[in-house]
Amino acid sequence: MRAIVIEDKQLRWAEVPEPEAGAGEVVVEVTAAAVNRADLLQRQGNYPPPPGAPAYPGLECSGVISAVGPGVEGHHVGERVCALLAGGGYAERVAVPAGQLLPIPAGLSLVEAAALPEVACTVWSNTVAHDRLRAGETLLVHGGGSGIGTFAVQLGTALGARVLVTARAAKHERLRALGADVTIDYSEQDFVRVVHDVTDGRGADVVLDIIGAKYLARNIEALATNGRISVIGFQGGTRAELDLGALMAKRGSISSTSLRARPVPEKARIVAGVRDQVWPLVAAGLVKPVIHTTFPLAEAAEAQRVMESSDHLGKLLLLR
Repeated sequence: MRAIVIEDKQLRWAEVPEPEAGAGEVVVEVTAAAVNRADLLQRQGNYPPPPGAPAYPGLECSGVISAVGPGVEGHHVGERVCALLAGGGYAERVAVPAGQLLPIPAGLSLVEAAALPEVACTVWSNTVAHDRLRAGETLLVHGGGSGIGTFAVQLGTALGARVLVTARAAKHERLRALGADVTIDYSEQDFVRVVHDVTDGRGADVVLDIIGAKYLARNIEALATNGRISVIGFQGGTRAELDLGALMAKRGSISSTSLRARPVPEKARIVAGVRDQVWPLVAAGLVKPVIHTTFPLAEAAEAQRVMESSDHLGKLLLLR
């Protein structure tokens, strides 16, 4: 089969070995795969795949099951699915642990479903499972124009939270249409001041942050008492000074998580939570995939170039 391989930090369309369905796995014939920022980091040599994962990029896909391995129950050849992957989505076929499969949500096409698994699992596991976002609370989302951001805005709104989001001004109208209550132009406005102004000084209960070090101190300033910060990206660096006194004064907490390297059983639990709690919201039309554009799979390099520019809003998909 063919896949996108990485050679000298470049992407190349090449012949690679066929995947096999091991115990507890299925092989998915890929219809579409999504581009994530982690794929760019992998190409640059900064985010290697975990042991046992395919060497080529791709953290989510949709397609049709073409083979079922020993011990797999409840799935069959010909079934339409989407999947959370540890790698290998930029390919014609990929082996997937059965616990990381999701059904195609009602009302969505097979292609549209490729935009959901990684963002849904990332956002839900951090804002809901870990940070316990509740109706009536305030959620601050950084990087609102990304796939993560557009999904978090919709999920927070569907859960009854008040959603504040930072993004370039050109993306504000679309983000408000997705449910954002307040949009903040991070290049022109101080998000800490805006958060305090619109919450009457209370602050944000939950912060979902893809920036990292650059925003650490300001996130704590923006935090409400008993607030929770989840750091899921490091676009603004990995090292910063932490004022523990400021955090303690707010009885706040900070967590930093990644999804890709988690053990298969942990991923299966997250996927099960998404299926039970998020998929009904998708089926009801309260949360939708936001797709900026699509590319042929062989043109993955161009798709990554668009992601690097940050001019997109939502997901970039690769099509077979």
